[in-house]
This record gives sequence, C-alpha cells and structure tokens, in this order.
Amino acid sequence: MFKIAKANLAAPFISGSLEMESGDQELLAQFCVSEGWIGDLANGVIKMGHLSSILHGLSSTECGLLKLMRCYDTHDHARILQLFEQAATASSSFCFSTTVLTQGYQRQPIFCVGESIGTEEQHSGSMVGVFLFPRFKLGESDRLVSRQ
Repeated sequence: MFKIAKANLAAPFISGSLEMESGDQELLAQFCVSEGWIGDLANGVIKMGHLSSILHGLSSTECGLLKLMRCYDTHDHARILQLFEQAATASSSFCFSTTVLTQGYQRQPIFCVGESIGTEEQHSGSMVGVFLFPRFKLGESDRLVSRQ
C-alpha cells in the first residue's frame, strides 16, 4: 500500500475521532508497537523513538532517508522514495506498508502514516508521523501480496 493525498490530518476525520479512549490505547498496544517520528526537510534527518530504531535494525534513533530505505524490502524502495519526494515538495498526508528483515531472517511488517507541513513556505518544512509494528513476524517463505 502506497498512498499520498492532500489532506489535513489536524482536522478530525469524524467528529470526536482525535480522542482516544484508554481502552483503545490498550487494544492498539495489544496488537501493535506504535511510535512517532519526525523528519527535518532542511537537513534530511529522521528522528524516531528507541523502539522504532530497534525494530528497524538501526543503531541510532536518528538517520537519513537512504539509511532508512535500506531497512525496507527492496521491492518497495522506489515507491516509498517517491512518496517522500512528493511529500517534500507539497504539504500532504501519506501512508505505506512494507517489511523489515530482522536478524532472525524473519520479516517484520511495518505501517507508516505521516504528513508533511510547511513545504510551500520559505523554510524547508518538516514531516511527522507514526510507525506501527504488528506484534507478529513473517517467516522467510511467507509472501505478502502487494496492493496499490
């Protein structure tokens, strides 16, 4: 799944949808590890939380876009780079899913939802988003069907 759209994530999708009840947070935590990230378009640095860096197989919580891309399934590189390039040139919302190869040679699914802001102004702008890691891994022989 690779999508980009001009949208305003700050505006509620449905009235009251920005509020999360404690039961919803517990349910999300039961099924996923979720963690926010930010990207500075001026210097190209992406900052993520400690858990996200571990699940990406990175040694630091900061990295460049190309280093992040190397973590992902090679079949998805071009499409994910295209999303980031589009988001860097016009404020927009985007999402993608891919997998990360873990040290045990299993593939960890990952979902990313984010938005870019301030790209039309004189400064370079920034990105903000969340990584979602389902609490399961796929074996070497498991294949994901790619959808667009």
